[in-house]
Amino acid sequence: MTHPLIQRLFDDYGYPEVTLDNHDDFIRQAGITVLFFAGDPKTVRDSTDVAVVLPEIIKVFRGRLQPGVVAADAEHRLQRRYGFMGWPALVLLRDGGYLGAITRIQNWTEYLSEISAMIEGEVRRPPGFSIPVVSA
Repeated sequence: MTHPLIQRLFDDYGYPEVTLDNHDDFIRQAGITVLFFAGDPKTVRDSTDVAVVLPEIIKVFRGRLQPGVVAADAEHRLQRRYGFMGWPALVLLRDGGYLGAITRIQNWTEYLSEISAMIEGEVRRPPGFSIPVVSA
C-alpha cells in the first residue's frame, strides 16, 4: 500500500500507473507527459509534498501535461534511463522525447518557470547516469 497522498493521485485524479510494460506507450502519446517518481514516502521526505503539488501543476497548465505515476517496482530502472539523481522527481517528455527533470520539492515559481521552459524547449538527450569516482 502506498501513502494516502500518493494513492489519491490514482483514486481522485485518475492518474495512470506507469509500469515497465506500459511506459513506452504512455510516453509516446501525443503531447507532453509528466512521470512522477515518488520513491518510498517513508525514506523520501518530499514525495508526499510533490504528490500534493502535482495536481496543482497539472491544473495550471490546463491540459497541456499528461501525468502518470511510476510504479514502485519500475522506478529505479526508469531512473537510470532518465539520469536524475534526486528524489522525488518529475520527468517531462514530449512525444516520448526527454525535455528535463525537476527533483525534490521546489517553490511554486520555480515549478512554473522550469516547466514553462521545458515545454518551450527542444527535446534533448537525458543526462547520463554516473557514479562519482573518488581517488584515495
